[in-house]
Amino acid sequence: METIFHFAPYGQEFSPTPSTIVLDVGLKTVPGVIDHHQPEAEAECTASLVVKHPELVLDHLKETPERLIIITHRLPDFDAISAIFLTLKLLELRRVDKAMLKIAEYARMADSASLPKNIELSSTPYALLRAIFTSIQKPEEETNLDRVSEGLKMMKLLYEQASLGREIIANRPIFQGIDRYEKAIHRVEDDFFNYLEDLEKAQKVKLNLPLSDGQGFKTVDGLIVINPKSFLLKEWCRRDVFNSPLGKGFSFLMSDFGGRRFIIGVDPEAGVNLKGLGAMLNHKEKEKREKNKRPLSEKWYEGNCPFFDYRIIDSPQDGTALSHQEVVETIFQFSQEIKNQFSK
Repeated sequence: METIFHFAPYGQEFSPTPSTIVLDVGLKTVPGVIDHHQPEAEAECTASLVVKHPELVLDHLKETPERLIIITHRLPDFDAISAIFLTLKLLELRRVDKAMLKIAEYARMADSASLPKNIELSSTPYALLRAIFTSIQKPEEETNLDRVSEGLKMMKLLYEQASLGREIIANRPIFQGIDRYEKAIHRVEDDFFNYLEDLEKAQKVKLNLPLSDGQGFKTVDGLIVINPKSFLLKEWCRRDVFNSPLGKGFSFLMSDFGGRRFIIGVDPEAGVNLKGLGAMLNHKEKEKREKNKRPLSEKWYEGNCPFFDYRIIDSPQDGTALSHQEVVETIFQFSQEIKNQFSK
């Protein structure tokens, strides 16, 4: 079977098309289009949806086509790559086996940022694949294809190891002796020192954030980092109980990439979310764009799906109109309003 890959902007909507599978983008979960980024979706990642509901693939492709088009989002991540591999394996086997379930379970853990904090990052597939991705320095279309190629190589290895009954969450020996993974292991280990550099220049904050059950708030440590050097910044800071004032790691992180893209997130283990912050940012984005006569074609992503439960916020794809200071001020305003709301 010939497989053709196409890459779409984040958040683009798709409808089912013959001989085509859309993964981790599309804004619906139906046969032929499998995505989890919409409010009506199950609390699953795309990879776990593929194995939980194989009919979404098999009912759409009752016979394996000679030429399959797979559409996913630009710069495909671990979930997208896992979903691609599991879809192809499902078309090969026409069933879900135990090794596929293991890969889907791990992808769900990685995509929800819930990897156990007691494992070495240099031993886990997610971190190694991130390290490999950072070494790809090409135009975006070539980068997209290289990410898929490298990702599928790793998934093949994980599938083989899982089929033998071996652990895949963190198992350094399965990667040793393979040059690309040996290099990736060293990149991950070196990245800790990049984190320490980011920490040195970061703004440390304390924020009041709503509990995920909506019954109050919790004060957490946070970091605000401009142009982070570390590609595993999120993972290192959440584990950093030594430098976080409350001694529980930095549960909140805002990364500013060149003043155009901001990614904001919280650690699932902290039991808090950012519900309401995305709406505040969108309100201020609208006001600023109207003032500057700039089209309001894109919005901040609020993490409003059951899987993310408002734990992640991403700025508009065409670049935010808000400045770094305006975004930070909005975060502090949100924190104060949460404290006021539950302190009455």
